[in-house]
Amino acid sequence: MSAQTTRVCFELRIWPDLVDEYVARHTPVRAEMLEEIAAAGRRNYSLFLGEGGRLIGYYETDDDAAAQAYLAASPIAAKWEDEMSAFFIGLESRPDQAATPLTEVFHLAEQLAAAVPAASVPPANAETPSSAPTESTRS
Repeated sequence: MSAQTTRVCFELRIWPDLVDEYVARHTPVRAEMLEEIAAAGRRNYSLFLGEGGRLIGYYETDDDAAAQAYLAASPIAAKWEDEMSAFFIGLESRPDQAATPLTEVFHLAEQLAAAVPAASVPPANAETPSSAPTESTRS
């Protein structure tokens, strides 16, 4: 049995005057930190930057609590997060441990999987075989 993938999205705020430096520090992220993120079990990890320093992060994992615990115990992650902490508004602990999670309200693949396949339900205006015009009734 395979593990259930958890999608995690979070929001943080970067001081607007530090946005350029924050982006520079992520272009690229140090290889050892990338390896720690992957070792923690996070994948498809992305950060998106919006107006005024709004930062949205997204990743997938099979066990978010285990990923959080792994990174919390990692000296490599602790060093990185300590360096990054000055960039964020309103955080009193490590950014990777204190980000505000967002609630998922829609996921296309889940809703498609739960929906009745469109091919098995004829459109409301479709003609049934008994009412379809035949060669003799067409003009």
